[in-house]
Amino acid sequence: MIILKSPLEVDKMRRVGKYVAEILSVIADKVTPGVTTKALNALAESEAIKRNARPAFKGYGGYPYSLCCSPNEGVVHGMPTDKPLQDGDIISLDFGLVVNGFYGDAAITLPVGKISSHAAQLLQVTQDSLDLAIALAEPGNRLHDVSNAVQKYVEQHGFSVVRDFVGHGIGTQLHESPQVPNFGRAGTGPVLKPGMVLAIEPMVNQGNHAVKVLTDGWTAVTVDGSLSAHFEHTVAITENGPEILTRLE
Repeated sequence: MIILKSPLEVDKMRRVGKYVAEILSVIADKVTPGVTTKALNALAESEAIKRNARPAFKGYGGYPYSLCCSPNEGVVHGMPTDKPLQDGDIISLDFGLVVNGFYGDAAITLPVGKISSHAAQLLQVTQDSLDLAIALAEPGNRLHDVSNAVQKYVEQHGFSVVRDFVGHGIGTQLHESPQVPNFGRAGTGPVLKPGMVLAIEPMVNQGNHAVKVLTDGWTAVTVDGSLSAHFEHTVAITENGPEILTRLE
């Protein structure tokens, strides 16, 4: 069942989304060659404490950290480590919070130092695909109009969308109905209605779409070793169109 949020509930999600955006911005400023993802995780936790917010991922399903850190061929759910990031890496950072019982969730992929032009294109295409998807999150459109926008744009640029992980509804639970795939046929899926709140999150691979989960039970990587990028926003469907709740004002 898709849970529609009241204006008051969306306002509560607006607050937590703002905190998520602020903290990701603080973390992004620290992404440089030599920093460790464990240090970024510690920063995320300290910034959450400052805002009286609880990290959404820590303890979720047994995940032990607050920030998902997926470098290079990492797709999603990567664990922070003591290995320093290197010049030329890319790093996907996925972060969520819960405040007053409501969740916010967002992700960014960043360059570490100077990256290749092909890696830079991957980041840009993934981010652009998210923007295109959000633009279609209008009342009366179908959910898979959003999904198809991602797939079509990504594949036009020679990349592939991950099939094994998808976006989701979000509210008083981190993951609610409906699932929000990054592939699908336009004109299908549930009708979008005001009050729906979606975590839309393209995950895009340079090579094949196939992924595998490592022995830690969490870290997902590309099977072919190609780079992967991930961008995500929490988006409210309103009578006036989509509102991004996890974007800095």
